[in-house]
Amino acid sequence: MQTLRILLVICFATHNCIAQERVSLWPEGKTPYALPIDATTGSPSLYLYPTKSKNQHCGAAVVICPGGGYGGLAKDHEGNQPAQWFNDQGVSAFVLHYRLGSQGHHYPTELADVQRAIRWVRSHSQEYAIDPKRIAVMGFSAGGHLASMAATLFDEKAYDASDAVDQVSARPDFAILCYPVISFDPTVTHGGSRKNLLGPERVNDEDLAKKLSSDNNVTDRTPRTFLFQTDADTGVPAENATRFYLALRAKKIPAEFHSFQNGPHGVGLYRGDPTLGVWSELLANWLRANSFYAIAQPRATITGEVTLDGKPVSWGSISFYPDDKNLPVTTVRIRNGKFSAKRDDGPMIGSSKVIFEGSIWEATGLDKDRSVRLESLKPNDSTKTIVKIEEETKPIRLEYFSR
Repeated sequence: MQTLRILLVICFATHNCIAQERVSLWPEGKTPYALPIDATTGSPSLYLYPTKSKNQHCGAAVVICPGGGYGGLAKDHEGNQPAQWFNDQGVSAFVLHYRLGSQGHHYPTELADVQRAIRWVRSHSQEYAIDPKRIAVMGFSAGGHLASMAATLFDEKAYDASDAVDQVSARPDFAILCYPVISFDPTVTHGGSRKNLLGPERVNDEDLAKKLSSDNNVTDRTPRTFLFQTDADTGVPAENATRFYLALRAKKIPAEFHSFQNGPHGVGLYRGDPTLGVWSELLANWLRANSFYAIAQPRATITGEVTLDGKPVSWGSISFYPDDKNLPVTTVRIRNGKFSAKRDDGPMIGSSKVIFEGSIWEATGLDKDRSVRLESLKPNDSTKTIVKIEEETKPIRLEYFSR
């Protein structure tokens, strides 16, 4: 298949130039729902941020849908900046410039664009050294609605197949929804997004609005999802993300939802804010815990005992950090000096650094027995605690000393 590839050269005042590659989603003359304005906008297209040749490349990928109420595209803070952030994590990013209601494009055009984008990335997985089972879709605001449609309507035939790309799955493996439009219920929706997606002739079609409210479309095949929102957001109220989270919970889909008290709509990464700006760190933790950064490895059943200063640990935890920092960290609770975890919840097989946190105050009642966090078994010892987890690991005994 021949795909149009264009190098956009952006020159800055420093006279340094960066070539940003853009690809058209469909071969020339094959784009469904095409309008004359598309020749001017260049949409639908993908902007490519591959990591194949970089040291941190981890084989995961994300399709990013900027917001803009289906009337515009927040290309920088909800497109380029998140793509660069993902590149720093070793993840290849693909920013989708989808077609818009303000340009005369309405449903199902936008759904067709995001389905094709996910299929394009998956069908080019070998070229970009991507694991086709670790592809996420991410969206902000109205782009969050588009990403939620990708996560729930991936089997809907939004357009007629035109080539081999359309033979692969459009289902994302992960969904990341940032202050998303979810529902077209008039009491909670973003009116501009509803108008632009449905179009002026169908804006009052309540049956269509209900059909495209993504909280109504969650099934047991919806991918695991991360959501973040602010309570102060008046542009897209938190009821949108909340409804989607509750729909996921009803179907037992693994999900994580962070709602921050303060922050306006459309913040992007917002890393300058000491509170709201941590959402991307929470996302990174969630992605690692859900085996996005690295292919999931076998786990092991474990049991063991932990003492601190010669006494069983009353309450605490031990965390297993695999040598591969992209693999999930496993934390197991300690109670009355003992810990255990079944295989599904146990640590990864292989070598892991162990970090202990806990106290023996419940047993001693002494003020000096505060909770401690230790990486070594003995004080003033720089040697880290390393354990080797095997498929049939013998009971682990750890004796820590804080003084």
